[in-house]
Amino acid sequence: MFIRRFLSFLLVCGAVTALHAADKPNVLMIAIDDQNDWIGYMGGHPQAKTPHIDALAARGTAFTNAHCQSPLCNPSRTSVLTGRRPSTTGVYGLAPYFRAVPELNDLETMPQYFMRQGYTTYSTGKISHGRYGQKMGPKQLAALKFKPHKEFDIYGPGASGKPFPPKKLVDTPQPHKLVDWGIFDHKDEDKGDYQIAEWAVEQLDAKPEGPFFMACGFFLPHVPCYATQKWMDMFPEEEVILPLIQRNDRDDTPRFSWYLHWTLPEPRLKFLEDANEWKNLTRSYLACTTFVDDQVGKVMAALDRNGYGDNTVIVLWSDHGWHIGEKAITGKNTLWDDGTRVPLIFAGPGVQSGQICGQPAELLDIYPTLVDLCGQGGEREGLEGLSLRPQLQDAATTREQPAITTHNHDNHGIRSEKWRYITYADGSQELYDMVNDPNEWTNLAGDEKYADIIAEHRKYIPKVNKKPVPGSASRILLYDGTDTVNWEGKDVGPNDPVPEI
Repeated sequence: MFIRRFLSFLLVCGAVTALHAADKPNVLMIAIDDQNDWIGYMGGHPQAKTPHIDALAARGTAFTNAHCQSPLCNPSRTSVLTGRRPSTTGVYGLAPYFRAVPELNDLETMPQYFMRQGYTTYSTGKISHGRYGQKMGPKQLAALKFKPHKEFDIYGPGASGKPFPPKKLVDTPQPHKLVDWGIFDHKDEDKGDYQIAEWAVEQLDAKPEGPFFMACGFFLPHVPCYATQKWMDMFPEEEVILPLIQRNDRDDTPRFSWYLHWTLPEPRLKFLEDANEWKNLTRSYLACTTFVDDQVGKVMAALDRNGYGDNTVIVLWSDHGWHIGEKAITGKNTLWDDGTRVPLIFAGPGVQSGQICGQPAELLDIYPTLVDLCGQGGEREGLEGLSLRPQLQDAATTREQPAITTHNHDNHGIRSEKWRYITYADGSQELYDMVNDPNEWTNLAGDEKYADIIAEHRKYIPKVNKKPVPGSASRILLYDGTDTVNWEGKDVGPNDPVPEI
């Protein structure tokens, strides 16, 4: 009798669980690598063509003042997935993967959390940094439907059939095989991002049952910015508008701002101009962005075609921004808006459609926002971001704190609605009036009349600033309080000239 009652109890519990699971909204998370604000709704470039991302923005709430937690892939994605700041975890460089750090190994990532809530989880492309997302053990892979793709998937003529380019594939004057751009004569179907979208579409067309969490990560417009002729033709070279710059832009920035990208393979503006490649890179980046937008469109069409559109929370984001000549550089690794500002869009149940929100937001907010929107019991213990639900319901709602970006130990950018404040490890500072000087051309930090504004922003400097975790490597900057810094294992002093390339 007891066994019969117990079995009946289990059946009832299972039925209730299934009922609750059916009531939960699905989650579709779309990540784009190295995507700056050259998105139509953000106005970062007047020639940006992103109709599908713009349609998603119109379908929900789109943020124009959202910022990454780190302007570098690994620490940014670690922060998104764990809900912790880089200054909290100590993950600042391209290595290590956080699971390799004993004190971080037990952190429950966002997909793991939803898995624990009864979701079927899917993942493809770049969600964790590079190959790290494919090095999960049985504990992480349990119930995960996973389609691996190596970063920089490139196939077709000249690529030797290997996903990682063994050599430069186009004729540009810079020597690095990855930091490259231009027209590459291959088929769109050969590109990793095309295959990532196709896999996501296949899963949706199979009509998964119960709530699902699908993470779909695109690699472009990360370098190499290779696009086929079709996409390049959308941006005729003679019509390409170059980014707006100021020639003496770095004259009022601290020397420490150079240390954050001291010697990197990404070329400087001087090289692009001397080699007559600035337009080619600009055009290539625009073309790759439009290609990725087309892949986003395919995934969204499959979501709607299969009847999931009304019951799926959609979030689209990029891991950080990217310079294309601004501040005399290309690439990321900076605490200015070009390095930190990213698209961030939410749509679906609980999200007001047709809203543009100018309140500061952080990628760190994605985890608690999804927990909140999916009715998983409010706050999750240990998450450092804020739920954006108030702004998703009314874009005019004031956010409680600014967005905070950290790059390496004790370098922070604080971005409020009207100001950007930057403090470096040596104490040097920058302050920009983002209303009257959106290009950050005039550093106001030395003007005493802005002392109160600086003091207000300094309140938000993270209280915890961990040193880099063991195994940290690649783009690691260390400062010990002297005139010398250690950049990627080499000492750099005040008399060392700033590298031109």
